[in-house]
Amino acid sequence: MSFTGTYRGSSFFELLQCDYEHLLPGFPAELGTRGVDVPHGTTVLAFRFSAGVVVAGDRLATEGHRVASRDIEKVFATDPYSLMAISGAAGPSIEMARILSVELEHYEKIEGEALVLEGKANKLSQMIRQNLPAAMQGLVVVPLFAGFDTRRGVGRLWKFDITGGRYEEAHFEATGSGGLYARESLKQDWRPDLDHAGAVRAAVRALTAAAEEDRATGGIDLIRRIFPIVKMGTEDGIADASDEEIEATYRDLLESRAAGGPSW
Repeated sequence: MSFTGTYRGSSFFELLQCDYEHLLPGFPAELGTRGVDVPHGTTVLAFRFSAGVVVAGDRLATEGHRVASRDIEKVFATDPYSLMAISGAAGPSIEMARILSVELEHYEKIEGEALVLEGKANKLSQMIRQNLPAAMQGLVVVPLFAGFDTRRGVGRLWKFDITGGRYEEAHFEATGSGGLYARESLKQDWRPDLDHAGAVRAAVRALTAAAEEDRATGGIDLIRRIFPIVKMGTEDGIADASDEEIEATYRDLLESRAAGGPSW
């Protein structure tokens, strides 16, 4: 595929800005979308653990007061060592995740090496800033970004505001309508030395706590077999916690609660 435009740099996103602006995620402000109900993703979280980072999200998308989707995916691997979790307007958020993935692949092909993890977070910040006119009309994109920093040998994570402001978090973060309740749960469960099983348990417990208190956050549905997405970024790359592992963890939490253990 050849490009006939004017841009000759290594950034795929800047290529779109210069020559293919109609392909950018989001919608122009002149559409006047304020007050229009569009599907929204709700609760996502990220935290560091002993081997890297965990990024997780529930599966529910809402449209006003109704369910838009019960099994939307909100956590995406953007390259072999980084992850993006979306909350806010689902359409622009998902497109932004896809374009970021292409951006990182494009950069590596042009420059001959992968962008450093902090540079990846900067790229996402630029995209969020580009979406600001749409955000002012209600199409807000508020993601989390995390990954394994191969140069430092540790997991790192960032949160963003609607203007593209980027803030690195040392331990954990959650956003979306149930983010407050997920953070409160992580305050109790998080430790820097969490192993794989402990990290999955902390993620499942935090999302369950959010679902208990926030109607826009979807809980685990054992009948429909709908489980949250839990991905881990380590020095070996991106891996998913299996549905079977998440189910077993959730059932253990239910048994503990029934036996008088900690509630959500």
